[in-house]
Amino acid sequence: MQQLEKQHTVVGGAIPPTTVSTSQTIQTTVFCTVQIEGTHRWEKCPFDDVAFLRHQHRHMFHIKAHKPVTHSDRDVEFILLKRKIITYLTTRYSNLNENCLDFGKNSCEMIARELVLEFNLSQCEVNEDGENGAIVTVVTTR
Repeated sequence: MQQLEKQHTVVGGAIPPTTVSTSQTIQTTVFCTVQIEGTHRWEKCPFDDVAFLRHQHRHMFHIKAHKPVTHSDRDVEFILLKRKIITYLTTRYSNLNENCLDFGKNSCEMIARELVLEFNLSQCEVNEDGENGAIVTVVTTR
């Protein structure tokens, strides 16, 4: 496999890689993480062993959102991305009675998919209490 050697000037503190094969492309994403308190339920849970999931229950939802960028000098500022995600979720799902978010019937998979579509993310992970969850990834098909 042929290797391409390139000389790079350091701009804005970013040091690009020096070797890339001719059959590869470098893709960069930035990510932010959000932890937010919320409740949800799985009303149609078919498993008696976890029947409690049918009722509203609380979690700390951990979110990791990946967004593609086109250059190495803060194409997307991840602190601002984090703030936008928090604002979006609190506006859409706030529950003043519970003093936390109410995701209703939404699963981790559904929340992750919604964030991928809303923020044009390449990938989003949503998990419950840092234990179990889902990852939604945008896959380009040919």
